Amino acid sequence: MTLSRRSQPALAQPFFTTAEQRLALAREQFFEKGDRPSGLVSEGVIQSWYRCVQDRRKPGEAVGFNLVSRSRIHSVLLRNRMLLDAASGELMQLQATLAGTACQAILTDANGVVVHATHSTATHDQVLRLASRVGINLAEESVGTTAPGMVVRTGQPSSVSTAEHFFECLQVLQCAAAPIRDIHQRVAGVLDVSIESQPFSFDAASMVALHATSIENRLLQIQSREHIVVRLQTIPTLLGTPMEGLAGVNSDGLLTWVNGAAARLLSVPQASLSVRMSEVFGLELRVLAALTRRVDATMHRLPNGLAVWLTAHMQSADGAKEVFNLSGDTQKDVQATAEPEPATAAPDMAPASPTSLREADQQLVERALAKHGGNVSKAARALGVSRGLVYRHMNRLRSTREDAVATKPDLPPESGRIGEPSPPSS
Repeated sequence: MTLSRRSQPALAQPFFTTAEQRLALAREQFFEKGDRPSGLVSEGVIQSWYRCVQDRRKPGEAVGFNLVSRSRIHSVLLRNRMLLDAASGELMQLQATLAGTACQAILTDANGVVVHATHSTATHDQVLRLASRVGINLAEESVGTTAPGMVVRTGQPSSVSTAEHFFECLQVLQCAAAPIRDIHQRVAGVLDVSIESQPFSFDAASMVALHATSIENRLLQIQSREHIVVRLQTIPTLLGTPMEGLAGVNSDGLLTWVNGAAARLLSVPQASLSVRMSEVFGLELRVLAALTRRVDATMHRLPNGLAVWLTAHMQSADGAKEVFNLSGDTQKDVQATAEPEPATAAPDMAPASPTSLREADQQLVERALAKHGGNVSKAARALGVSRGLVYRHMNRLRSTREDAVATKPDLPPESGRIGEPSPPSS
């Protein structure tokens, strides 16, 4: 099925007071005078217009929204099963969120082919009803300048409204789209929100970016095999939200992928990662593996000086939660942390949540000392701090315990090693 529309007359005056006049002037400069409409539309839209012209397309052409073959639809859905699984929860949420609007959410694969779309209550939509069917190709080569097509082409979030569309028959649409990337930082899909014959009544670009990030975070975890997945943020309540940082660590102790939030916290690039986990986290692999047995978030100070809250969990292809495919001494160290010995069981050192930053730091040092059997040098190296800082925390802890003993003379004498339990009273 095709759509067509007569060209609207361009404005002759060089000044404008509305968005419609600005876009009309941009189209007049580009399509009629051959001038570059810089400042009137975004650079992304200009580049898309240039690509469409180079493909010998005409703005007044009719656009076909023809479905690909049934076999190709089946192949596309099968090939993007992991993406659909990762997006299922967010798509259900978007369906409920957009139910009171005339908007539709559209999910495409990396090539721009629609693999899912939410339902719309708008009965007057003609273009959007055709464009949102599973199997329709929304790539730039097929439908010109649209938000999902531009994201497929550039990998960057995009918004396109009315006359910014290359083809005149699509100028009834407004759309905003954002990429969904995989663990290799390739675009795995595009999430788009579109509306027809009326403007958005909310910030569609921000909303679609938030949901795309949530889908991406889920996809990164699904794609991980034999990894420790670390969640981190400076505010513990942000863990488990689209704003959390995520990082994948393999059995060699290498940081193999990070999401955008983690890249900013750790100051590492998202693409072409070749850095050891210990360099950016300040933790040995066996310590990180031991933290996977903790339920609550742990405060940790990164080598860059930033204090973050983090959790870790095993991500195994066979569903194993206790075995992380580690070898040699590292595997033995991880197994040792699971033993019920207080001197090595770091995850069990802090039964109560800290109520202040000072208390959190104190508990962190205690766990590190217990983890390394009271060895100050190893604890300091694991924490990424000086030995002097660890000694100061030890003195503070010793003073606290001495005060406690002084007020309770009937208690047994204190153990000589931090983290070692006191002997049972006779």
